[in-house]
Amino acid sequence: MIYEVFMPALSSTMTEGKIVSWVKEPGDKVEKGETVVVVESDKADMDVESFYEGYLGAIIVTAGDTAPVGDAIALIAETEAEIEIAKQQATSAGQAPPVETPGAIADTQPTAVAAVAAPVAAGQNGSTVVPNGRVVVSPRARKLAKELKVDLNTLRGSGPHGRIVAEDVEAAAGKTPAVKAPTVAPPVIAAPVVTPAATAPVTPPTPATAGQQVPLTTLQNAIVRNMMTSLEVPTFHVGYTITTDNLDKLYKQIKTKGVTMTALLAKAVAVTLQKHPLLNASYVNQSIAYPSAINIAVAVAMDDGGLITPVLQNADKLDIYTLSRAWKDLVDRARAKQLKPEEYSSGTFAISNLGMFGVDRFDAILPPGMGSILAIGASLPTVVATDDGLMGIKRRMQVNITSDHRVIYGAHAAAFLKDLAKLIETNVQSLTL
Repeated sequence: MIYEVFMPALSSTMTEGKIVSWVKEPGDKVEKGETVVVVESDKADMDVESFYEGYLGAIIVTAGDTAPVGDAIALIAETEAEIEIAKQQATSAGQAPPVETPGAIADTQPTAVAAVAAPVAAGQNGSTVVPNGRVVVSPRARKLAKELKVDLNTLRGSGPHGRIVAEDVEAAAGKTPAVKAPTVAPPVIAAPVVTPAATAPVTPPTPATAGQQVPLTTLQNAIVRNMMTSLEVPTFHVGYTITTDNLDKLYKQIKTKGVTMTALLAKAVAVTLQKHPLLNASYVNQSIAYPSAINIAVAVAMDDGGLITPVLQNADKLDIYTLSRAWKDLVDRARAKQLKPEEYSSGTFAISNLGMFGVDRFDAILPPGMGSILAIGASLPTVVATDDGLMGIKRRMQVNITSDHRVIYGAHAAAFLKDLAKLIETNVQSLTL
């Protein structure tokens, strides 16, 4: 039997994927759960595992090329004798199988998520299963299940798209898994099994020359689609000036402990959102959706163009030191394209900080699915009038919030900014508690 490997939908906005590298060459043995190919999705590079055991018969879409979601990108032969049949099928479909140079795969470190051999469906226990009824399990979870003698068919997966992960096996065996901060999962979509690819050095982009026309990357195309969606939302902007003398003083005291200004600002915003849940809400199907957590998405520029918004989940509940460590880890993995979907798609409120570049004020575009985004400018020394009628110098920064007017009105945004300013100006030390 010949199985088709389809280009998977790795996110709800993905319409096509780019093959980063094939981990297997035509003729190679393929085991169930083994990585076959690495695909670049909208925001990350991921490995995709095979649902079938057999041999990679033919590659239809070569490394570097793109294919629409749902298109066949390779053929897997069930037996070695059927490899030639797979090649003939690929050729008859107008896609001659490429000639792979031995060792070529080894020179390309996989850094993306790739496609698998069939779509998936929901199982009776809530886990993801493949067409032959096998529950989708991560390789580590499968190994643990054998060691701990746990029946995988009795488990309900807690991983992305219902996948059974190691923590599920440990819980079934009576072992206490490491405690993780609760997260808000993104909407469940039918998708293949994916696992983060091994970290690889990021190659800097080749500088464009004058007169050259450079195609957009997959990430940049995703941003274009998101921005077009954002144009359909009625938004408004509200600005506020915040004195940052106490914030700057606190930052100087604790930055040696690994605390970043981004983490301080995210923490301040998250704590303020506790008093303003409407600012953390969004418009969904003619209703206001109030999330169960405060997840702060922070815009990060990518080295190869575009941007991504890693999410600090439960930012209001984590201490500032844990939050800073989490932020550093997210940024490192974001720039290596190693984020999991829930780490960039579960934001409930967004921050964009261009103050580090000296920008004093700007307006940010509202990301799809969120109710507000806060644009943060630089903290600059400013001549101000003091309470005693004299002139003085204080450091001040401009912040501008962009909000969805279907959910949030001007008075709501103004009240949020007023409380945020009060926290930063008079009670910023509370962020370290």
